[in-house]
This record gives sequence, structure tokens and C-alpha cells, in this order.
Amino acid sequence: MPSFTSVLAGRRMCRDFLADAVGSDVLRRVLDAAFRAPAAGNVHGLDLLVLEGSETARHWDVTLPRDRRDGFRWPGLLRAPVIVEVLVDPGAYVERYGRDDKRRTGLGAGPEAWTTPFWFVDGGAAAMAMLLAAESEGLGALLFGLFDHERALLDALGVPAARRALGTVALGWPAPGGRTPSASARDGRPNPTEHIHLGAWSSAERAVGRPAG
Repeated sequence: MPSFTSVLAGRRMCRDFLADAVGSDVLRRVLDAAFRAPAAGNVHGLDLLVLEGSETARHWDVTLPRDRRDGFRWPGLLRAPVIVEVLVDPGAYVERYGRDDKRRTGLGAGPEAWTTPFWFVDGGAAAMAMLLAAESEGLGALLFGLFDHERALLDALGVPAARRALGTVALGWPAPGGRTPSASARDGRPNPTEHIHLGAWSSAERAVGRPAG
């Protein structure tokens, strides 16, 4: 079993997959990981809609119709044997925070009362848990957005109108070179010392864990 440090360090987005199926036990462990992520108020507002094998065409036929696939930069992405739509339920958060123990927050008034929409925050944590679980299983994974295709895809898949899609996770065995960094990666990862602020934004640099003074 790889260590958490090695899983975190090794995780890279995969854009080129083999068509080989993912075993049901492996897939279930990756999916189950999403439900170990934190959720505000322990809201049960996450759903995963899983498409396998030929079912994945239902995603691509809406988001990338065949007449637009010529010249698509990542053709190996279309081979991913599993597509997971990560769905969140804003109404579940409103209902939970309208109960007696949370009513004082005012967040039960409606989605607009949430300055930070935690259904997306928690959904992001769930997606990250899946990405790390996939890495630990030796799978490739890619999280990507739906943007202006969101509602059309959810309607095509029969998802209730009140649900939102955080995004999509493609899963499968990586093809050789499938984790080649994208153009966006040329900037590298951020230097933590430039982005960790201890005590105040403009505080003098000090070692993490060392008290001030």
C-alpha cells in the first residue's frame, strides 16, 4: 500500500487512457472514497452518476458531438472506460441548515443566503478524495468541468433539475505518456513559502510550527 505522501506527490491528471475496463472492486473503492470527504453539517448532498463502457458515449455525445471530435487535443480521453458525474444538491444544504440546531445561521433561507456555496466546496473535497484514491489504485484520473453543457447533460441523464454538477471525473488505466503535463503545467506548482502566511498577511517569514516571538 503506497504511503499518503507518495500518493499525493505522484498524483497527476491523466488525459490519455487505455480502453481496458476497471474492475468492480477497484472502482467501488474509488467511488466510496468520495463519501469519506468532509461535508458541512454532515449534509448528504453528494451523488455520483457513473457511466461505464459504452455508456460513456452518453456523456460525449452531449459535450463533444462527433462532428466536433476531429482535431480534439486529447483523443485518448474519449477512451476512458469510466465517467463519473459529480453531482451536488444545494437544496439539501438549505434543508439541513433550516433545522433547529442550525437555524440561527440563517442559511436555511435559501441558496442565495450562502455567501460561500458549500455544496461546491464539499463536492470539491469529494472529487479530490476520488483522485487520490484512483492514484493509490494505479489508475489515471482527470477532473474537468462541464461549463455551458451542464444542464443539457444532466437533462440527458435524467438528473433532477435541482441538482448541480461540480464537474466530471474520467477514470481508467493510463496509456503510456497519459500523464504528460498539459501546457498549464509549465508554470510548475506554487512555492508554499510564498503562499503560506503565518499570523498575518504581511508577517515576517518564520518556520511553520514555530511560535512567534
